[in-house]
Amino acid sequence: MCIYCTYIKYMKDKKGFIYYFNHIEELLIVSAFALMVLVIFFQVIMRYVFNNSLYWSEELGKFIFVWISWLGISLGEREGEHIKITILTDRLSFKMAQLANIVSNIIVIIICTTIGYYAYTLVISQMSSHYAGIKISMSYGYLAVFLGCLLMSIRDVASTIRSVKALMLGEPKLSGGEMNE
Repeated sequence: MCIYCTYIKYMKDKKGFIYYFNHIEELLIVSAFALMVLVIFFQVIMRYVFNNSLYWSEELGKFIFVWISWLGISLGEREGEHIKITILTDRLSFKMAQLANIVSNIIVIIICTTIGYYAYTLVISQMSSHYAGIKISMSYGYLAVFLGCLLMSIRDVASTIRSVKALMLGEPKLSGGEMNE
């Protein structure tokens, strides 16, 4: 079993700050998804049953989708679900794979920091602009980008620390039961 998988199992069992943070993150994403589905469903009913369209529902659905997407990048990083080209890293030694993971994480941190910086400037500059339909500041939409990049960066810093610790500890020895997982 890989070190990352062992860490995930450990963190799911541990009831500390990270456990509750992860739980809140999941709850927010699932709640936002349910709300988005309800808003769009309500819009379809209003349009096709009552021949009356809600002017704000499409914009609210898009707004919620943006938040789900940007919060979801952190969740995807936590679960190791992001697309990675592993054709090379699968063939590397344990030590080289950890180094490749560190380099990859640093690149992602730089990208997220850059995007996060520009998203923050948009949050500040768009405070006085409002969405036409839902009448809230456009800065809330850009706030999703900023928070998503911030959370992704934090997760990548943690992943980098785990890889550095793995390098210091060396390759884990697998028992017979772990080889089949």
